[in-house]
Amino acid sequence: MIELLTDPWVLLGLLGQVMFSLRMLVQWWASEKAGNSIVPAQFWYLSILGALALFSYAVHRRDPVFILGQSFGLFIYSRNIALMFKYQKKLASLELKKAS
Repeated sequence: MIELLTDPWVLLGLLGQVMFSLRMLVQWWASEKAGNSIVPAQFWYLSILGALALFSYAVHRRDPVFILGQSFGLFIYSRNIALMFKYQKKLASLELKKAS
């Protein structure tokens, strides 16, 4: 078992899983703080970082099921981050118009 924990690929996979799991704690904490169910930006960043690590691990393991699952998630997380930036840009533009 200890030999597994010294394998850099296993460590990458474990790190990815930790980041992926941590995103749920971040979302829960933010929702509790807001008193409403919300999805903070950190959730999406942890999602994509965890998925990238897990995807890399899956490719190394040559696991088609795991590769497919992470690929789909990567698309969704990337799209949500893009939408988040688009919305922030729109808000900034509206603030500029208000200030003028």
